[in-house]
Amino acid sequence: MTETSSYEPPKVWTWDAESGGKFASINRPIAGPTHDKDLPVGKHPLQLYSLATPNGVKVTVLLEELLAAGHTGAEYDAWIINIGEGDQFGSGFVDANPNSKIPALMDHSGDTPQRVFESGAILLYLAEKFGAFLPTDPAQRTEALSWLFWQMGSAPYLGGGFGHFYAYAPEKFEYPINRFAMETKRQLDVMDRHLAHNTWFAGDYSIADMAIWAWYGQLVLGRLYGAAEFLDVASYKNVLRWAEAIDARPAVTRGRMVNRAFGDDLSMQLHERHDASDFDTKTQDKLQAAEGDGKT
Repeated sequence: MTETSSYEPPKVWTWDAESGGKFASINRPIAGPTHDKDLPVGKHPLQLYSLATPNGVKVTVLLEELLAAGHTGAEYDAWIINIGEGDQFGSGFVDANPNSKIPALMDHSGDTPQRVFESGAILLYLAEKFGAFLPTDPAQRTEALSWLFWQMGSAPYLGGGFGHFYAYAPEKFEYPINRFAMETKRQLDVMDRHLAHNTWFAGDYSIADMAIWAWYGQLVLGRLYGAAEFLDVASYKNVLRWAEAIDARPAVTRGRMVNRAFGDDLSMQLHERHDASDFDTKTQDKLQAAEGDGKT
């Protein structure tokens, strides 16, 4: 340890809105809406409200994989929820997800709209609804669900732990970075050992792979926190093989694009998705080019 701290926790914690680093403006210790705003509803039964963070990418990858597999009922409208601007605290979104976190799904196919929140729950809901990407064999189904819930329980250490202190905290401190780097590398080793003897996490390619890839696959592919070299991700050869195989799937490429509003590659940004043709005509590079042509 190289740093020392004189901080002494008070007897009763109080919120300091000025602390918290990059996301301080949208973090608060209470739930509920901050403003009234209805959610838009498009033409398809499935309405997704999300952003292309890892948790959002899980769901759009599954939806695109379902469509690629011929499940036409999986057509969906995807609406962007800009968490940096507090969209998740609008009254309509809070009705869809009382936890005010993306993604949230509304299924209007039944007599009563069904809300589904928490990314793992959405994956399971859609896999069961369409009978796809979840093993039917009881043993393999149990294995897939075990890995799905492993991801849900493990990723907070990667994102809220390592990612926050390595990339987003207002100051860098050795102790939390070391603590969460150690845990992240332990998790990568868990994956690497399993994938040494398995092509996918549970039998065939499934929602378990999609969920884990959105976080750990993108981490080892160098897309999270600029930390690939720091974590020596190249040493996890089985994880890299698995991550690259998923990354090469066209549906995964499309899933990464939906609700993406960040990054330098505008061809990978499809802010809203309402039809499959949107990938060809409504990515940000094409919209900006069309706008430029209109000004000339």
